[in-house]
Amino acid sequence: MDASAHGETARSAPDDGSAERAVAAVWRIESARIVGALTRMVGDFGLAEDLAQEALVDALRQWPVEGVPRNAGAWLTTVAKRKAVDRWRRQERLDERVALLAHDLEREQAESPELLWDPDAVDDDVLRLIFIACHPVLSKEAQVALTLRVVGGLSSEEIARAFLVPTATVQQRIVRAKKTLAAANAPFDLPPREERTQRIGAILGVLYLIFNEAHAASSGPEWMRPELSDEAIRIGRVLAALMPREPEVHGLLALMELTAARFPARVDRNGDPVLLADQDRRRWDRGRIARGRTSLATADALGRGRGAYCLQAAIAECHAVAASVDETDWDRIVLLYEALGRISPSPVVELNRAAAVAMATGPASALRIIDRLSASGALRGYHLLAATRGELLRRLGREDEARSEFVVAAALAGNDRERSLLERKARGAEK
Repeated sequence: MDASAHGETARSAPDDGSAERAVAAVWRIESARIVGALTRMVGDFGLAEDLAQEALVDALRQWPVEGVPRNAGAWLTTVAKRKAVDRWRRQERLDERVALLAHDLEREQAESPELLWDPDAVDDDVLRLIFIACHPVLSKEAQVALTLRVVGGLSSEEIARAFLVPTATVQQRIVRAKKTLAAANAPFDLPPREERTQRIGAILGVLYLIFNEAHAASSGPEWMRPELSDEAIRIGRVLAALMPREPEVHGLLALMELTAARFPARVDRNGDPVLLADQDRRRWDRGRIARGRTSLATADALGRGRGAYCLQAAIAECHAVAASVDETDWDRIVLLYEALGRISPSPVVELNRAAAVAMATGPASALRIIDRLSASGALRGYHLLAATRGELLRRLGREDEARSEFVVAAALAGNDRERSLLERKARGAEK
């Protein structure tokens, strides 16, 4: 198909693989808006993604020969729309919807490409897409896969690599999710205002899960997956632009930015973990820290108090602004964890509070918190409970008990790098 037929002017045809890279880049950046616009027009989320993928195949075939269109996102959208019209014509569905869509296509062709596709505009189609990807009828695994696929623009292969599962598993989750949404007749629309708070909580939970997997991979050979955190942050920025009056959206974005700022110092040149006390803070990303603090300030300026994500962001900010571990405001971190425990109680929050108490008042008082957690059984099988207890015992000079805890923690750890670190601690090689 001739690119000029879509009101575009293609550049000279590249011959160095740049067209293929352009296709990937455009899809990563624009896929949410493309699929969102198509879903609104055809009324079927699964069909919309199929149409977008077919347009992408056309781009992979044509752009290396004809050149990359100046307005690549518009090219993909227009091609996908034409494919929708062709499908309906083949099915002899020349009703008002087809006629209207065909009319819109003719009008768009006559307009300036700049009017056709504004790369800086943010519209409700993307927000609708985020809500449908995280629809409550879907399992958490399906929500994650669908969010990364249709909002993040990742391929099934990229999602599979990120979570260390077979590509076929990801593909099955996405196909099943589409069928579930169709069976539930899930509308491509924003939920009623009274439901949005509940639904936005689910969306933020999906982003939080994705980012946590990036921050500390649950399994596999690498301790972190920075490329996954980049996607979570990018989606978080889109969501913050779309929902600027939701403080917890800004809070989660702040948390992710402030935490990711430490990523450059969290591994050594061999990819092994470097714990907070040993990190070279000069390697922390000051740009991310500034953006994270700005997002937290934006959330606070809304005047609705701090929720769970804002409180966690405030804890991350305490670390980000401290010159060293010793100069960190541990008393404030303890207070923030206490507040977090009141509004969002969980045994993991209590475990983290214990670690902060150890720094603020010493290991003995923290060990009492850990022992209560152990006795409750709430974190049975969680390697960080044993690892934290081992650290406290070591600080108290109870070396044999500490080594036993590190042995237990290493056996429970799913990540290869973390397991290796805990095994070294068990041998006494790491202090």
